[in-house]
Amino acid sequence: MDDTGKLVLQIDRLKKSFGKYTVLTDVSYSLPKGEIAAIIGPNGAGKSTFFNLITGYHLVDGGTIRFMGREITNWPRHRIARKGISRAFQVSNIYPRLTTFENVRQAILTQQKRTLNIFTPAHRLARKNTLDLLELTGLLSHVDTVAGILSQGDKKKLELALALAGKPELLLLDEPTAGMSSEETHETMQLVKRLNREIGLSILFTEHDISVIFGYAQKLSVLYQGMVIAEGTPEEVRNNEEAQKCYLGEEV
Repeated sequence: MDDTGKLVLQIDRLKKSFGKYTVLTDVSYSLPKGEIAAIIGPNGAGKSTFFNLITGYHLVDGGTIRFMGREITNWPRHRIARKGISRAFQVSNIYPRLTTFENVRQAILTQQKRTLNIFTPAHRLARKNTLDLLELTGLLSHVDTVAGILSQGDKKKLELALALAGKPELLLLDEPTAGMSSEETHETMQLVKRLNREIGLSILFTEHDISVIFGYAQKLSVLYQGMVIAEGTPEEVRNNEEAQKCYLGEEV
């Protein structure tokens, strides 16, 4: 089937408040299948809340969220994950005392609702899928490395491998290059680009690094005080007066 023009994510008039504090006001958004897009904006603009609503970490107060044409508004997060939306957080959620192999294998077993038991040797469980993911994310040389001693860049690769364990259609990345050197940033974003190109993964990320934003996103949306104030190609957003005034400023 030709997926050209198909929307992987469609959000209509999304609203969220915490008590008297309104975080998102009437936000509508769409993401075509197979695209890399970024949601940008200053701290407190609502980016993390936006991701939390999509992935089921917060309940929606108003509006709808559709994924691959099906409404998933206020689904529990485990159901959303199994439907095909995965997320990698800014703060790593790896198991630092396990090896990279053990981390990824555990994520795969969790997605498959399987557990280790005395009737199935542990070293054979999901072994091929685990090694395939480690190879895809450039971690095969660290198969036996304890995760806690990996470099920041390799920890992010492991985080991506964990997010890919459920074979998602949509991957959400929360500041994927935070705390990285310029070399690690380049390697991580090249991996993100390769995942998009080679397996057709749709990717939506938040980021503060302007060079990453304009170097990798095909579509940009600017959130400011809970509203989308600008949207379009990187060049269109770069030239948008409101986006410049509220967020981009001197950085571009």
